[in-house]
Amino acid sequence: VQLVESGGGSVQAGGSLRLSCSAYGYTYANHCMGWFRQAPGKEREGVVAIYRDDTTTTTYADSVKGRFTISQDNAKNTLYLQMNDLRPEDTAMYYCAAYADRCWVPFSPTDFSYWGQGTQVTVSS
Repeated sequence: VQLVESGGGSVQAGGSLRLSCSAYGYTYANHCMGWFRQAPGKEREGVVAIYRDDTTTTTYADSVKGRFTISQDNAKNTLYLQMNDLRPEDTAMYYCAAYADRCWVPFSPTDFSYWGQGTQVTVSS
């Protein structure tokens, strides 16, 4: 199982980025998928998690509600994170992660078995 993130970069406050996470070796079906971020000197925090079966359940951190949107393209086995209205406090390394079960609410990094290598997002004021 391999997760590969892309799409990070540097933007000014108020800008947008879309992160992608491609999965190799498994499919997203029956897996909780999540985006996390970690800023220097801070703990890794959950941004959003998604689980899809007959319905789709998403859980967003309060700090990103209304600005970030998670989505999946099952045909491409790719997870996305659309980030709008970015703020300097969003600056962090962003990781996608997965585990083979429904998402816990609230979700925690310790729930997840598989991790990508991360992609850096830098927002300047």
